Amino acid sequence: MIRRFLTGIKSNLIYVVVGSLLVGLAVGQFVDEGTRGLLRAAVVPVLFVMIYPMMINIDLREVVNVRAHAAPVLLSLLVNFGLTPLLAVGLARVFFAGNVEYAIGLYFIALVPTSGMTAAWTGLAKGDLESALVAMAVNLLVAVAVLPAYLSVLVPASVGFDPSALYRQLAVVIVLPMAAGTLTRWWLLRRYGPSEFKRLKPTFGGLSSFGVMLIVFIAMAMRSESILADPLTSAVTIVPLALFYLVVLVAGATLGRLLLDTERGVALVYATSMRNLSIALAIVVASETIPETAVLPIALAYVIQPPLGAVYMHYRRDVVGEGLTVREAIATLR
Repeated sequence: MIRRFLTGIKSNLIYVVVGSLLVGLAVGQFVDEGTRGLLRAAVVPVLFVMIYPMMINIDLREVVNVRAHAAPVLLSLLVNFGLTPLLAVGLARVFFAGNVEYAIGLYFIALVPTSGMTAAWTGLAKGDLESALVAMAVNLLVAVAVLPAYLSVLVPASVGFDPSALYRQLAVVIVLPMAAGTLTRWWLLRRYGPSEFKRLKPTFGGLSSFGVMLIVFIAMAMRSESILADPLTSAVTIVPLALFYLVVLVAGATLGRLLLDTERGVALVYATSMRNLSIALAIVVASETIPETAVLPIALAYVIQPPLGAVYMHYRRDVVGEGLTVREAIATLR
């Protein structure tokens, strides 16, 4: 029953996140300082519930295969740490010129690439799954290493951002759960074998999604007053997010078509268009030097990212795979 509940949350994550966001905003209008203190105290335990199971599902040993997949991995690094930060800066200047908190949220989306769904969507779209797994591991490790340096350049001095504090936060929020998850993965594989571990993976993903639900609620409840102080500006946040994802998807697809074979091109698209929103959310909520309102763009990105992955998967499988044009595929739906 618990397993069905957790996998149900994962399968309906878009609706769960939107519901948690709305309930958190509503509840946050009525909580007092004492309740906010309790919510703040719950942040670290909830973050562990969110990050640790996710790390069990990520095989960091794939890094050793990087030479065999050098082309897609290097291209993913180029997009994820070259194009996306520049794109985020440009969009932030156009849409968030007067709201540095939302700009920071967009920077985190841009700088923490690849999620567990990178591999899932790649497999469903008949891409090179091994390339996707290697790209996931490499990009995650690079993101943890370079994130404070990038943010020290991108975040205005007026915010009071402290890169050294972020390194400490990364150790608590990311590195420790990563180490614990890697050891747990090794123990489970040794104890139960690959087939049983594969059966358990959806439960870990569901537990992580449950953590996402809780942390979105906590973050929204804690910052409800500031977010709803200007609801129109908050709602318009969805526009630059949609543009960000569209440009990144097109860039990944174009580079893949020009420089890679079809299967690795698909892996590149998902290694660049899928962002690790859970880790981005965890860092922002846990950090003492990052404005908490920065969580709103990250929470809204959950509404965009899964449908994007699904649309591209259907395009590869049902349009390209069947030798149809987009117009012919649309005609078959009538």
